[in-house]
Amino acid sequence: MKEEVGEMKAGNNIAKKGLYMGAGVGLLLFAVIGLLPSSFIGGVLGLKIAGNLFGMPLGVAVLPRMIVGLTMVLGVLVTGLVFVVGISLIGWLGGHVVDLVVASKEVVSELGAEKKKAVRQER
Repeated sequence: MKEEVGEMKAGNNIAKKGLYMGAGVGLLLFAVIGLLPSSFIGGVLGLKIAGNLFGMPLGVAVLPRMIVGLTMVLGVLVTGLVFVVGISLIGWLGGHVVDLVVASKEVVSELGAEKKKAVRQER
């Protein structure tokens, strides 16, 4: 029973390592690929919203600028969340797959050892 718990903990360690590696890769990819485009897209969205609320062209009022700034920040946060959580999930699932492969190899080797032992006893 304790061996099974130890094996399960080892599997969780592999999944945790995959999760952390995925989070790191996701953060790196977000910084390299997603930061600037998400800011642009959020800004354009903010301009559209402020334009619909206050009319185009936008003046020098504070509220339209706050709306544009808020949507830029919101775009960056949502994109970062998608990158980090999505790639972390992929890493976590990859860790579980590795754990399943390792566990299946252990079961196959145990079965092979038992079969060899049975053959030796028959002789």
